[in-house]
Amino acid sequence: MGVKRWLLVLIAGVAVLSLGLSFVLRELYPLPSFFYYLTLQFIPRGARAGLFLLAGIGAVAMGLFGLNRSLLRPFVDMNPETLAKAVQRYRRRERGPKIVVLGGGHGLSTLLRGLKEYTSNLTAIVTVADDGGSSGRLRRELGVLPPGDFRNCIAALADDEALTTHLFQYRFGSGTGLNGHSFGNLFITAMAEVTGSFERAILESGRVLAVQGEVLPSTLMNVTLTADLAQNGGAQGATGPTVSMDTRTSRVSGESRIPEADGAIQRVYLDPGDAAAYPGAVHALLNADMIIAGPGSLFTSVLPNLLVPAIAQAVEASSAYKVYVCNVATQRGETEGYTVADHVTALRNHVGRSLFPVVLANDNLLRDDPLGDEVASQPGVDMVVPGAPPEADYRVVTADLVDRDRPWRHDSQRLARALLRHLESEAWT
Repeated sequence: MGVKRWLLVLIAGVAVLSLGLSFVLRELYPLPSFFYYLTLQFIPRGARAGLFLLAGIGAVAMGLFGLNRSLLRPFVDMNPETLAKAVQRYRRRERGPKIVVLGGGHGLSTLLRGLKEYTSNLTAIVTVADDGGSSGRLRRELGVLPPGDFRNCIAALADDEALTTHLFQYRFGSGTGLNGHSFGNLFITAMAEVTGSFERAILESGRVLAVQGEVLPSTLMNVTLTADLAQNGGAQGATGPTVSMDTRTSRVSGESRIPEADGAIQRVYLDPGDAAAYPGAVHALLNADMIIAGPGSLFTSVLPNLLVPAIAQAVEASSAYKVYVCNVATQRGETEGYTVADHVTALRNHVGRSLFPVVLANDNLLRDDPLGDEVASQPGVDMVVPGAPPEADYRVVTADLVDRDRPWRHDSQRLARALLRHLESEAWT
């Protein structure tokens, strides 16, 4: 816990200070007569040394006890074992690996909730293409970047997901102008007005909730996500989106509209396509020990970050372990019928190169589990089948990553353990 070393430094400091004081007294010798009684020279030297040692130890102990009670009063009533574990957990997280995750939506917050137990050196790079719900309304009416995904990440990284975090996530269910807005979105928007910038607002909001890590935008530009969709002859199957000769394409703008539109997604774009990356995000990527893309909506959460040119370039240039976390289940309107290989193919078709040599996928397909029926009851949702073609230049590693309460999503603890286990072993096997 890093306590003993500082206690030894304190003892050594007191000893050196005492030695220095003794030299000063020696230089002042002979001392006034009252020092004879002050230093108890009428007592035998051995007894005098023991008496002064006991008095000194008692004074130091009493001083440390009083200082601790004054400075650490909030923790005095805690169970000693609980306090020790809390300090140990803090120290472990402080020494944890530097991990950068890219994405958005519920998938990103699920991953962060698991990783924060192992490291506080976390950076979440979040897409700013969201234009639906409360975030979309604030974006259109006030011209701010969409705060929704940032709010979810800040809440997930909070050290104690208690009352303040629940307040941050609270969504108004009624009220003129408030219906549908979350308190956290309004708080971040107000903070942006007070501090003068959106990135400062995210930083200060994180301090309010004592987050373990930081949340950064991939870009500060007002970008719009656009998709080309295959119509009439297009289909999505075991090898991803396919297009027949009579297929027409349509273009849909707006992140929230893309999953609801008819047709298979062929490609997504950012407008403008040359959006400048946020410098802090690039710096975090270049200095990371591990970079993780996903989980989350492939086309509307993960790819929008990588479509910022400098973000993809920083991922490619970084020496970190790079992992793509494939979704547990397919998503209606985005990846219906997709396998793990289809996800990777779509990712590569957009970024034009291999950024993630390792893919982590779920291998619990719930075929003999009653939870499989629960997944099947979700329209357009099925378990993603793991695997890679023989000629693939990436490795697929698998583990049971299913959340038992929501089997179409990842379990945050299982996902975090799987990622860190392989990072610590320095080999994906």
